Amino acid sequence: MSQRNIAGKTIDVNEEGYLTNLIQWNREIGTELASEAQIEMSPRHWQVIDYLQTEFRNEVPLSIRKIGKSGVVDIKEFYQLFPNAPLKTASKIAGIPKPASCI
Repeated sequence: MSQRNIAGKTIDVNEEGYLTNLIQWNREIGTELASEAQIEMSPRHWQVIDYLQTEFRNEVPLSIRKIGKSGVVDIKEFYQLFPNAPLKTASKIAGIPKPASCI
């Protein structure tokens, strides 16, 4: 495990850059991580992030298919909101580990 400075805070991250402690996450950190992925966060993005964090806290395994059936966002919109590896990118922005369904 290593650390990096994100939004003026020292954050614990793994070798792939995913936060290892959700307690350290806040929206400023999420916004900076989104900026690094060239994503400008909108209220719709935050709805998806909130959903991902809730599922993570409830220990529900995440997958693209599950997100598409969530009622929060369909798969097409999910790809529009988070292009280029949407589940990996959204998970990183949400401050949760990379889902097992992602390679």
